[in-house]
Amino acid sequence: MRKKVLIADDTVLMREMLKSALDPADFQIVGEAVTGEQAVEFYKEKKPDILILDINMPKMNGIDALSAVMKFDPKAKVVMCSDQKYENMIVMAIKKGAKDFIVKPFTASDVLQAVKKAFDE
Repeated sequence: MRKKVLIADDTVLMREMLKSALDPADFQIVGEAVTGEQAVEFYKEKKPDILILDINMPKMNGIDALSAVMKFDPKAKVVMCSDQKYENMIVMAIKKGAKDFIVKPFTASDVLQAVKKAFDE
C-alpha cells in the first residue's frame, strides 16, 4: 500500500519538485497546502503518513504549524524543508518533533532519504 504524503510549501515550483521526487517512488500525494494554517487543517482532515513542511510559509510559519500538528498527533512524521539561512529554525523544528529536514535546493535523492529516515524511526 502506498504511503500517503501531504506537501506544504507556498512555492509552486517546490511542491512540483517534491511531487516529482515522491510519485515515482510509490508515494501517494494526498494534498498540497500553501499556508501553515492549511497544512494543519489538511493534516487533520487527510491523516497522511508523512508531512513535508516548509518553514517559511504565510499565515502561520512552519514551526507553529509543526507544533499544532504534533499537539494533534504526537506520533506525526514530519520532515521540514528550508533554505540554509533558516538553520536555527531547523534546529528548533527537530526539537519540536520533526524527524528530519531537507535543505533547499534539494535532489530527489535528498527527499527520499529524509522520508525513509522518518519512517525508520
